[in-house]
Amino acid sequence: MGEVVQQLSGFLEGILFFDILFGSVEGLSIPFLVAWLVVGAVFFTFKMGFVNVSFLGHSIAILRGKYRTKDDKGLITPFQSLTTALSATVGLGNIAGVAVAIMIGGVGATFWMIVAGFFSMTLKFTEVTLSLQYRTFLPDGSVMGGGMRYLAEGLKEKGMGTLGKVLAVVFAVFMMGGALGGGNAFQVSQSLGAVKGEIAFFEAYPWAYGLILAILVGAVIIGGVKSIAKTTEKIVPLMVTIYLSASIYILVVNFALIPDAIMLIVQEAFAPTAVAGGMVGVMVQGFKRAAFSSEAGLGSAPIAHAPAKVKYPVRQGLVALYEPFIDTVLICTMTALVIVTTGVYSGGTSELAGIIEAKQGAALTSAAYATVISWFPSVLALCVTLFAFSTMIAWSYYGERAWTYLFGSKSSMIFKVVFLVIIVCSAMIEDLGDLVNLSDMLMLGMALPNLIGLYLLRNNVSKALEGI
Repeated sequence: MGEVVQQLSGFLEGILFFDILFGSVEGLSIPFLVAWLVVGAVFFTFKMGFVNVSFLGHSIAILRGKYRTKDDKGLITPFQSLTTALSATVGLGNIAGVAVAIMIGGVGATFWMIVAGFFSMTLKFTEVTLSLQYRTFLPDGSVMGGGMRYLAEGLKEKGMGTLGKVLAVVFAVFMMGGALGGGNAFQVSQSLGAVKGEIAFFEAYPWAYGLILAILVGAVIIGGVKSIAKTTEKIVPLMVTIYLSASIYILVVNFALIPDAIMLIVQEAFAPTAVAGGMVGVMVQGFKRAAFSSEAGLGSAPIAHAPAKVKYPVRQGLVALYEPFIDTVLICTMTALVIVTTGVYSGGTSELAGIIEAKQGAALTSAAYATVISWFPSVLALCVTLFAFSTMIAWSYYGERAWTYLFGSKSSMIFKVVFLVIIVCSAMIEDLGDLVNLSDMLMLGMALPNLIGLYLLRNNVSKALEGI
């Protein structure tokens, strides 16, 4: 089984992640899918007239309920949709992923991560608006939206029905694979690694951690999107507050070091001294982190926004603008500043050197926070668990919607049961490397069919924006 997964992983990597070369200079290359997302983000930002800047105030007004009407249709509030989507993106990537990007690409990767996060806001706006334009209410009372709907139905309207159907099926298959791997197995494995360091019981009985987590996740996801939304509405603000409070405290303590840290980040962004691939290598690491962090362009978040109670689809698209800002520009930047101001990224001790060599992102972040808050590793274990839990309940919904699109709503419970079984199994398997690599590729691979749809349907969103 492991050999099959490894071969499939290598096959997809060859198709989706081939490098685009820039001339003959060694190291000047960028993975195709990263370039695909970056070019798309920049293109849509200009196409939509920098909506990520000009409509932020309007977005706040929508969240505050200024535009609620009796004609609003949906199952959950715009804010609940936002927190459901954020619960999938605010996760271990904010803790471990940023540190890995810095370890591989240098501190300058932070600058390009912020740049990519800024442009990704418009990608998120575009795909969420399309999701609500083509959403449909199913007989069982649930809502079907996201990439499957606007790829199939939107392209059918354009006379490209066969292409749309193929892209929708590929997208749904990739999403289910990403949900079971990156949205489930990876979350269990990484959170268990952090928790068992603080609670010895789970070191001896990892299956117990998996079972407890499966029961908690099951209690939420069995109730459907309304139950998920009510949970994320409470968890997301709590976990963000805990993590940002610790970050702000450390930055206040190291306030005098912040200007130098910012100067170093900018300097290394344009004139890196010791990173793979020079400036392009730094950019790639920053863009990669932004892509994994915000999920903008992947087509996953539009599923969470599809049930939102709004009259006009474009309004929920404007609410979605906040996601990359909160997740990438705010939280990931805070993590990066803590790592840089505390100096742990440069090694200094044999323990830190070992962490950097092994690319243990969560461990490096934990060490950074522990330099000021000695007991922070215990808090980090709680944060990791909350982040993993919230990510899992959101991705279970994404995967279940993809399953429903392919096999019908009557069998959706099958996917939920499989999802819960994988939680327990993942806690008992020590090496999930091949499975996680495959699921990461499936997750990022969603961007390929999704962005094709966004390009072909872009005028639908432009016209909706003009009508505000």
